[in-house]
Amino acid sequence: GINAEYMGGSSQKIAMADKTPVPQVEKDKKPKEQKAKKAPKAETPPPAAVKKEKKEKKKIVVRKAKIDPNENPMRRIDIAKLVINVCVGESGDRLNRAAKVLTKLTGQEPVKSKARYTVRTFGIRRNEEISVHCTVRGDQAAEILEKGLKVKEYELKESCFSSTGCFGFGIKEHIDLGEKFDPAIGIYGMDIYVVLARPGFRVAHRKRRVGHVGNKHRITKDDAIKWFVDTYDGILVSRHQHHRKITIRDTPFMISYYHQPETTILEQNTKYRLI
Repeated sequence: GINAEYMGGSSQKIAMADKTPVPQVEKDKKPKEQKAKKAPKAETPPPAAVKKEKKEKKKIVVRKAKIDPNENPMRRIDIAKLVINVCVGESGDRLNRAAKVLTKLTGQEPVKSKARYTVRTFGIRRNEEISVHCTVRGDQAAEILEKGLKVKEYELKESCFSSTGCFGFGIKEHIDLGEKFDPAIGIYGMDIYVVLARPGFRVAHRKRRVGHVGNKHRITKDDAIKWFVDTYDGILVSRHQHHRKITIRDTPFMISYYHQPETTILEQNTKYRLI
């Protein structure tokens, strides 16, 4: 015989298949009002591009030493590193603000230095953090040096150069380097020290097979002075300085002139200042 349950189940399935879905009547939709088309805006460059353009305008042209093709490339002098030091003389809030100045200038986190011994007259205790410094290398070092020499008007004293071929100078206000004045930080002075090197100096600092640099390959004081004068068209100020009072159009002036190391012409480097 035929199973009644099976027949009943199939008939239900057929009945369900015959039912067609009733279409739902869509509600009357209000026609959307067409918005008036706005005039196309002028294309404005993104803020990042504007900032890049401003930075490119503020970029300082970094001078490089003139390369002589006939010169031995191992004798060329370059900047090994540049150290910026800000000595506050005390720890605390002033030292932290000086660290912010160096961070803005170099983009690096400065290192804090401690006092070697106690000086009661200065209020300094041994092992107290009193200064911050940063070491910069590469193109950034050359750029900061260019800014610093521009503040000094490319004039350095003969006493600024050491016997090992390094030189340094001081700046009274950090805002002269192009940084904006922040009343919350204040104004700080700093010392800039430059270390020069030749190719091959690495043998004295490497870990294995450490060697020494020969006397003929080392940088002397005269080599550093010549590099400074040739690269930056710098002016060397001698220790022997003379003053003479003159009058121009009934106005008293003090004339200062210096003896150059290789010449006796006094008019070559002359300065005037109002008395």
